[in-house]
Parts: sequence; structure tokens; C-alpha cells
Amino acid sequence: MSHSALLAKQPCIVGIGQTEFTKWGHILDRSEFQLAAQAVVSAAADAGLPCSEIDGFASYANDASEPSLMQIALGAKQVRFASMVWGGGGGGACAAVAHAAAAVTSGLANYAVAYRSLCQGQSFRYGQAHAWAPGKNFIHPFGLFSPPQMMALIVRRHMAEYGTLPEHLASVALACSANAGRNPNAVMRDRPLTLERYLASRMIADPLRLYDCCLESDGACAVLVTTYERACDLSGVAVPILAAGQGSEGGWGTGPLAGFNMPADVFCSGNAGTLARELYARAGITSADVNVAQFYDDFTGMVLMSLEDFGFCDRGEGGPFAASGQIAWPHGSLPINTSGGNLAEAYIHGFNLVLEAVRQMRGTSTSQVANAKICLATGGPAIGPTSALILGGA
Repeated sequence: MSHSALLAKQPCIVGIGQTEFTKWGHILDRSEFQLAAQAVVSAAADAGLPCSEIDGFASYANDASEPSLMQIALGAKQVRFASMVWGGGGGGACAAVAHAAAAVTSGLANYAVAYRSLCQGQSFRYGQAHAWAPGKNFIHPFGLFSPPQMMALIVRRHMAEYGTLPEHLASVALACSANAGRNPNAVMRDRPLTLERYLASRMIADPLRLYDCCLESDGACAVLVTTYERACDLSGVAVPILAAGQGSEGGWGTGPLAGFNMPADVFCSGNAGTLARELYARAGITSADVNVAQFYDDFTGMVLMSLEDFGFCDRGEGGPFAASGQIAWPHGSLPINTSGGNLAEAYIHGFNLVLEAVRQMRGTSTSQVANAKICLATGGPAIGPTSALILGGA
């Protein structure tokens, strides 16, 4: 295939859309499905595409906004592609985009939308314990009923093995909080965080304090994906998807969400080391080429492990790397979560991080990294499988 033909098939994100973000339980005038449709309509408008032309749908984590119903709501002519990423948590956030990209590249769809909607006050609240959840019977007898309790054990072991400190965890929370302060859409925009306030906050699951844990939010996000060839006919600013995919380390299984029998050599990780190497190879880059990153920050300690998985520092050095200021905007070598992330912007199951990655590549972020050419975004760490994507400059 010629270079021009390959370029024509290059998958791009051509539209992004979102609703307002609120604390969980605060959106009562629309359903979770209506929020999803609103975000999709916004993404299509951003791209300059009529909703009737959307023919591909992708989401993750048992999304209730089914494609057949979305087709009717949007007035789409047909559904040619529909997918749902396996696995719980936000591990599929970037995988949904990968599915959409694969669909348009292969010709299974012309215009595919990936989306996620949460309305936790009306239905399922992710921060609560759910005794019926499948597979959890192996860890419930040990008091692991909710995500903070499950992830706390990995973070505590990281601290024991590598000397990671509470101040290292705090550096992630502080960076996200500072970025949220510049983002008018962030839930925590008017609640700046200090180290003193962080250290004084209550313990949720030792060693995770209140500000180590992500928000619980209502809202929806969507991206519209097509090929470069079709993007040229649209008004939206196209951002190329250099690589996107999902993966899991050998023997990881369900990881901390159910099995807790991960191999010892990757136990203190985000389950993404192999995936990172594969994506870098596919994109033709190394970690040194990444200018900005949007790490799925369900918990601060998992961001430190993601820094290690994706090669920005060696194993065990995520804490000192973050605390040295390298993740802070604007002067750090790798500013992260520039909209505030799950910790301070909103928790839309990590899909808001994908939208922020697009904004960085378009040059429209409220914490824009100067001359940024490559942005990494990741799905939920330690989930099996997890996912990530690499975007290039618009």
C-alpha cells in the first residue's frame, strides 16, 4: 500500500463533546442515556458532521446506552459497527477509542463514536461496595469491598518495596488540583488543595487519604473517529491516533478487582508495561517523545505506577519523579492530567482524559503545554485488560 493510501486510512479524532460535570447525584433532569446522546451530538457538531451519518458505536464497562437506542435518538441512518470492551472499571476507556479507530480503518464504519456516560445518583454508584459483583467472593472475606480498599494494598506494597511516601502521593493530587483551578468545567475548580490540607484529610483505606481518591461524578463524554481521508471533508480539527490498544500482563487475570494473584514481578504496577512498549513501537516513538500525559488517576498511587509502566522513570522511582515537579504544569518535563483528571475535573470513568488529550493536541487546553506534539492517555491501571492511546499533533 502506498504512503498516500496509508495516510488516507489514518484514524483521527475529529470531534469531541461533553455535558456539564457535577458531583454524583446532582444531575436529575436527564437520564444517563440522555447525557450520552447529548455528548455525542456535541461531538458531531464539533466535527461538522450530521448525526445521521454516524454508523459506529463503541463504549466500555457495561454501558447502558445501547447502540440500537442511540441510533434512534440520533436519527442515524444505520448501525454498521457496535462494540463493548470487556472488563470492569475504566480499563476500557482508551480501548473503546481503539475499537472505533479499528472500525473506520477497516471500513466496518465510516464515522464511529466512542462514549461514556455516568449518572451515579440515578443508578450505579462506583465508589460503593457491591456484594453481588461477580468474582469478588475471593476478596470480600478479606475486607476488600470497594475500589479504594482493593487498590490500597498495591500502593502499600509499593511503599514498602520502594520507600514511596505520602508526600509522593500528594504531589499527584496537588498537580491535578492546580490544573483543575484553571479549568472552568472542573468540579473542583474553586477548591484549591494544599499539602497541609491533603495530609490532614481523613484516611479512606490506608495509605489512601481522601484526596488520593478520584471524584464520583455525573456527566458524559464522546469522541467522533473517522479516517484522515474523510476528515478532510469535515470542519472539525482532526487529531491523528498514532496508536491505541489494550492489553494485560501474563498471569494478571482479574488483578486487584477480584483475584489478587498477580505475578510478583509486576504486582506493584498498573498492568501496562508490555502494552506501553507495543504502543510506542506501533507509533514509532519512545517515552522521551511524549510531551504531555493524561494518566487514569483513580488513585494517586496508581499514577506513580503508570509513570513507571510507560517508561518515564524506572520501577520504584515514580514517587521521587512526581515529587520533583516533573509532572507539574507548565515547567515539568511531563505535565499530567492538565484538565484536573479524575481527581479534580470529574470522574467520567476516565473518558474525560481522552477529551483532554485531544484538546492538548489541538492547542486548546486550559493548561496548554507549549509546542506539544504527542500526548499519551491511559485507561484504568491494574485492570485486566487495561488500555492506552497515543495522539499526535493536529
